[in-house]
Amino acid sequence: MEFVANNKEIENKFLSTANAQSVPDLSSTGFHPLKHNFVFWYTRRTPGVRTQTSYEDNIKKIVEFSTVEAFWVCYCHLARPSSLPSPTDLHLFKEGIRPLWEDSANCSGGKWIIRFKKVISGRFWEDLVLALVGDQLDYGDDICGAVLSIRFNEDILSVWNRNASDQHAVMALRDSIKRHLKLPHSYVMEYKPHDASLRDNSSYRNTWLRG
Repeated sequence: MEFVANNKEIENKFLSTANAQSVPDLSSTGFHPLKHNFVFWYTRRTPGVRTQTSYEDNIKKIVEFSTVEAFWVCYCHLARPSSLPSPTDLHLFKEGIRPLWEDSANCSGGKWIIRFKKVISGRFWEDLVLALVGDQLDYGDDICGAVLSIRFNEDILSVWNRNASDQHAVMALRDSIKRHLKLPHSYVMEYKPHDASLRDNSSYRNTWLRG
């Protein structure tokens, strides 16, 4: 398990009650390994400020983990979504996959999108994180990761998968997300392939495959 070191801004915003050095190393043997290793990332940009800095340069690693015990230590020290500023993205991705459309694991895939009122998004995010870490979603090997996008008027959850052209897997993933999050029938899920996001430079506009 590795925390980003020597960055007080990261620690203050994303580690709620302890700094990086106080979290024990749980990467040794004798613990309960997860099926996949995971990494928490975050992206934070100043609203209204346009710079030449690429999106990739703004993505920062918070922590990586590979066991049940390490996950709970990490998760308990992460700041709650409700305490984070807007706009911020929290990413939970399998190790070796960067939360970028262009990553080789993501470039042929897409994402399911769910929009939430800000007061309830944290609970659904936690349920999604637990389902992902516990490999509870159908077609789990096809899942790359999940993102919580904290915005001014709403928060957006998205689940990224590897293959946007496999309609059966895409729809089965949608149904599995609905079941595990116990989404009310009034919630609409939207899907968008990453190549479409690259074309219009937007994650959440011009979505399709609603369900």
